[in-house]
Amino acid sequence: SGTTWHEAMDICRYLSEDGTKIMNEVQDIWRLPTVDEAVKSMMLHGENVNGIWYSDDQKAVYDKKPDKESPLWDVHSQVIYYWTCETAIDNEDRAYIIVYHGGVNSKMKIDGQSYLSFRAVKNID
Repeated sequence: SGTTWHEAMDICRYLSEDGTKIMNEVQDIWRLPTVDEAVKSMMLHGENVNGIWYSDDQKAVYDKKPDKESPLWDVHSQVIYYWTCETAIDNEDRAYIIVYHGGVNSKMKIDGQSYLSFRAVKNID
């Protein structure tokens, strides 16, 4: 099964420092990425595609169209969407997702289909 936005937010809060275990107590080391971070992380053939998120236009632009490639995506998984931490500007019940091909859309936060998951990020001090 997939992961709802609230589940993804909660799991991130409990991840161990190395990100491999869910701890019993809140750690607050990991989090969901912003839309901008997700867009900037997109790749094609092992190279960053220089994604830019234009929040005013709600549009992501890339030098090349990204694709579902390892290590950012599991090419054998049915997951094609990752949650971001950002709530949609026009609807509190929706959050932004990034699609493997670089598109950015919003989905209901309660959606948890098997093709919907997340990647956690953390700040490096």
